[in-house]
Amino acid sequence: MDKQSVRDHYLKLRLALPKSEFNSLNQNLCTVFFSSVELFEISILHLFLPILKKKEPNTWLILHRLRKEYPRIRVSMPKINEAHELTHFYFEDTHQVEENKWGIQEPQWGTQTPIEKIDLVIVPLLAFDRKGNRVGYGKGFYDRFLSQCRPDCKKVGISFFDPVDEISGIDNFDVKLTDCVTPTKFYSF
Repeated sequence: MDKQSVRDHYLKLRLALPKSEFNSLNQNLCTVFFSSVELFEISILHLFLPILKKKEPNTWLILHRLRKEYPRIRVSMPKINEAHELTHFYFEDTHQVEENKWGIQEPQWGTQTPIEKIDLVIVPLLAFDRKGNRVGYGKGFYDRFLSQCRPDCKKVGISFFDPVDEISGIDNFDVKLTDCVTPTKFYSF
């Protein structure tokens, strides 16, 4: 399937999830994440906050568990700046977060995170394939950001759905995932 077909199909699929199934998938996703992703050597973890109206995975569950069980890990979050690029801030408190005009929860203030310090990025996506290619909303925010990360930085996608066999139309600037977590399985590429 080409990127646009994958994008359209999986956004519809996600939006159609009943609330009870959505909540169950989120719980399972969180469980698989913590049982599969090695966090021992992680000092700074980058985490997006969910766009609730698009039924993105509820990363607040991961954030709360990180803060409780891994207090030594600093969490960083993205913010879209005026140049339509991502800047990154350490998460300090829920009072720091507000929803922007696109419905994206993001930090409004804080200490900026140097990209080269980030050890693991939890990457938003609509779908991924068996080679680690991902499809997002098509704006390129994360591809630009991930291309600036250290080569050894883990790029872990989270998805409610299993991978498609192959996504066609992948460009040179599309950055592959190193791993992906679903509610039932951990994939490593």
